[in-house]
Amino acid sequence: MSTNFTLREPIVTYNTFNGKDAFLIINAIKEGILYAFFEQLAKISSFTIRDWSRFLHLSERSMQRYKKEGGRFGAISSEKILEITMLYKFGVEVFGDKNNFNTWINLDNIALGGLKPKELLDTSFGIAIVKEELIKIEHGVLA
Repeated sequence: MSTNFTLREPIVTYNTFNGKDAFLIINAIKEGILYAFFEQLAKISSFTIRDWSRFLHLSERSMQRYKKEGGRFGAISSEKILEITMLYKFGVEVFGDKNNFNTWINLDNIALGGLKPKELLDTSFGIAIVKEELIKIEHGVLA
């Protein structure tokens, strides 16, 4: 099952999330991600708006305000949106299927101290730990 991840915003596309053009990503972060673009990214993942508000440390009411006003997220939230989106894309690649990755990210994980991987996505350090675990899985290191 292959999923096409082509989304466009003036400065960045989902396809640039492979790290090859870091300066486009940095510029997008500095300018801030438009809510409309975030909405497209959010549809790709299995995360709810409640999940995203927790990841971004924003209230659901603030998220609704961004939506209503068509606002831009600040640099810190924009960076986290892109980090999580890149992690999600990588996870789907590692598991070969969106459903398998969604199952994994929502299950308690012994290697992550019994936490669900999704529970770690509210900090950059947690995102890095989840990515390290995905790299281990990709290379067949399961213990």
